[in-house]
Amino acid sequence: MMKPYLHSSPSIIYFILLSSSLVALIFLVVYPNEFRLQSSVATRCRSAQNSTPAIFIEPVSPKPDFRLLMSVLSLPDSYERRHLMRDVYALQKSNLTGVQIDIRFVFCNLTTEEQRVLIAVEILLYDDIIILNCTENMDKGKTYTYFSSVPHLFGERPYDYVMKADDDTYFRLHNLAESLRKMPKEDVYYGLINPCWIPLFKNKYMTGMGYLLSWDLVEWIATSELPRKNRVGPEDFQTGLWMRESGRGKNYNMEPAMYDYFEEPRTCHRHKFVPDTIAVHKLKSHIRWARTLAYFNVTAGLKPSKLYHID
Repeated sequence: MMKPYLHSSPSIIYFILLSSSLVALIFLVVYPNEFRLQSSVATRCRSAQNSTPAIFIEPVSPKPDFRLLMSVLSLPDSYERRHLMRDVYALQKSNLTGVQIDIRFVFCNLTTEEQRVLIAVEILLYDDIIILNCTENMDKGKTYTYFSSVPHLFGERPYDYVMKADDDTYFRLHNLAESLRKMPKEDVYYGLINPCWIPLFKNKYMTGMGYLLSWDLVEWIATSELPRKNRVGPEDFQTGLWMRESGRGKNYNMEPAMYDYFEEPRTCHRHKFVPDTIAVHKLKSHIRWARTLAYFNVTAGLKPSKLYHID
C-alpha cells in the first residue's frame, strides 16, 4: 500500500506554512533586535576598554626654565601707575613661553580709610599686592624689609630669582627672560651697575631701576645679621654693601640694555632707545611712557573697528 505524500493533506500544508511564518517572524523581528543589542553592548565595552581615563590623569606641565618674582615697589596711593603697569605687562606675558614671571606690587602698611577700601578692591580683582609690615620710607629699611620677608611669605624656594623694581621702569619681559635663561641660579646679583662712569670706583651697586637676586641670596638676607644691621641708608647702595661685605653676589651688569630715558646730557646710563632693550627707567610722565611704548610697537596688534578711530 502506498504512503500518502505530505502535500496531499491541506491541513498539513497549512501547518507547515504557519510554522515557517512563525520561524521567519522570530528571525526577522526578535533576533535582529537581539543582535543589535549585543552589538551595541560589545561596542561600548570595547570603547570603554580602549578609551583613556583622562579624568584620572593630571596633565604634566613642563618645568619652567626659571621662576621670577618681580616686585614693583609702589606707594599705596599710586593707583593709576599700577593700573598702567598691569596693562603693559599683561600684553607681554601672553607671549612668554617656558618661564614663570609673577608680578607683584609692594608697599608698607595702609594708613587711610581710602587706601583700605580701594586697595582691597584691587586685591579682589588682581591678587597681585604685597603689604609689608613697615612704615613707608625711602632709605629707612623698606628694601631690607622686602627681601627679608620674601622667604617667610612664599615658603621654600618657589622662585629662582627675586627682583626689586621701580614703578617708573618698563621691562621688556621677553628680553629679560632671554637674558636670565643664560644665568646660573645661585649667587646672582643682576642689574645695571652704578656708577658706570667711574671705572675704578669700588663701591659699585645695581641701580634701583630694577635688580634681582638669586633665591639663595634672599634666604641669606632673611637670616643674616649683616644686612639687618645695615638696613638704613641709601637703599640700593645698601644692597651692594651687603654683597661686598659678605663676599656674595656675582655681578651681572646689563649695560647698555638697561638705561634711563634719554635726555641731555647723554651719559652711559642715559641714551636713546635700542632694539635689544631690557628696561627703560625714569618714565615719570605719561608722554614718556607713550613714547617708549610706541617705539617698541606695543600697539601693533590693535585691530580696525568701527567702535573707535585712533589717528
